[in-house]
Amino acid sequence: MDIQKFQESMYSLIVETSTNLPKDVRRAVKSAKQRENAGTRSALSLTTITNNITMADDNVSPICQDTGLPTFKIKTPVGVNQLEIKEAIRNAIILATKGGKLRPNAVDSLSGENSGDNLGEGLPVMKFDQWEKDYIDVRLILKGGGCENKNIQYSLPMEIEGLGKAGRDLDGIRKCVLHSVYQAQGQGCSAGFIGVGIGGDRSSGYDLAKAQLFRSNEDVNPNEDLRKLEEYIMETANELGIGTMGFGGETTLLGCKIGVMHRIPASFFVSVAYNCWAFRRLGVKVSPETGEINEWLYQDGEKIDFALEAEKAAKEEVAAAIEAEVEAPREIILQAPITEEQIRELKVGDVVRINGRMYTGRDAIHKHLSENPAPIDLDGQIIYHCGPVMLKDEEGKWHVKAAGPTTSIREEPYQGDIMKRFGIRAVIGKGGMGPKTLEALNEHGGVYLNAIGGAAQYYADCIKSVEGVNFTEFGIPEAMWHLNVEGFTAVVTMDSHGNSLHKDVQQSSLEKLSQFKEPVFK
Repeated sequence: MDIQKFQESMYSLIVETSTNLPKDVRRAVKSAKQRENAGTRSALSLTTITNNITMADDNVSPICQDTGLPTFKIKTPVGVNQLEIKEAIRNAIILATKGGKLRPNAVDSLSGENSGDNLGEGLPVMKFDQWEKDYIDVRLILKGGGCENKNIQYSLPMEIEGLGKAGRDLDGIRKCVLHSVYQAQGQGCSAGFIGVGIGGDRSSGYDLAKAQLFRSNEDVNPNEDLRKLEEYIMETANELGIGTMGFGGETTLLGCKIGVMHRIPASFFVSVAYNCWAFRRLGVKVSPETGEINEWLYQDGEKIDFALEAEKAAKEEVAAAIEAEVEAPREIILQAPITEEQIRELKVGDVVRINGRMYTGRDAIHKHLSENPAPIDLDGQIIYHCGPVMLKDEEGKWHVKAAGPTTSIREEPYQGDIMKRFGIRAVIGKGGMGPKTLEALNEHGGVYLNAIGGAAQYYADCIKSVEGVNFTEFGIPEAMWHLNVEGFTAVVTMDSHGNSLHKDVQQSSLEKLSQFKEPVFK
């Protein structure tokens, strides 16, 4: 095999997976958009999502700034050198990272050091199988950390929140899968997709669950029991009212695929792999002689071009909102430094458009600020939970290639204390935060703003310049970037009066979940 050609093929696969949403996923997003009520926060989110998909197409840039942990599933004919394939994939990963198609995400678990090229111990993940067909089948999924953190595993029998006892039977499995959607809320960038693995041990169960994500979203399960369960979960999960980004709404789940394997008598695991709406999964058939791509996978059916539909959809949404007499949310312009009085005027549901300066800060920054002084004056300022994709030009100037929000709940141990200590007035992220932060917002006069998860191109377009950076030693995603923004849009979901949309949606969805306690499958 021409290994250089194979490396080029793998580079193409990586770039396409990062920047071009698959056809089946696009159709699922379109269906969700058509079901959503016009004028709602979820409708606004889905419009932003479809705009973002179009911008990623046009710019050939990452759909989401968290380009995840690259996981390859590879089938090779007998006799193909898998060592050469591994090396070619590693080289393609380096090139894609250098070109801004992947964010450097490989971090040493002990030192915290970022390798800078997405290579490291065990990374990228490559799983090989041999078969007797005459081509190489390579499939890639880029699964980000926000949705990866909402993966969950159940050990039956057990008691499940809202659903009661779950036994070692199909109905117990049903309760596990339904609860897995509830517990993700908006933190995994809902509406999402799930892969479910029944049986195995703890590790093989998760492998089976992730393997389901490589199925087409529109296939039909050959196992009749699992087919019925998949259909039930799709129908019932969308009655929970969690909605896009956890804002409430008609669509919470876009896809459900379930697989089963044998287990030992003592163990009964149900493992769930949750994936965000930005479901980046593609595959190719490659010639073992030339190393060139012969066929792209997941290409059946119509490819939705959201750019062509945008103008028509906008007119329909406005007309529908008027007909339904939906009250438009308030829109407020903010520019830092922000006063406490300005913050106290904001209420849950307000749409905020930000102009001026904001500063990124994720896990490493929050830990550092909890123990050290800030490198700049943060009084009245905005912290953005974001790990952007950045590229430096020949003149040494930084440019933002992708910049959507990261899941905020990881900063819950630090956020409230840091806001009060440094005078920070607003925090932007996704998925909401917990009671400690909510209490601090009330006491200090702060607000939490929910940006649209996965909308990395939409928000990158709002960033007009990079004015500085601190803590590059933490790695590009964890550094503190000084950004000038214009028209940066987010929704107030936690205000300074003790109100939290996330808390309300979680409570209401738990009440709805509790309606499904009774057995469905005997």
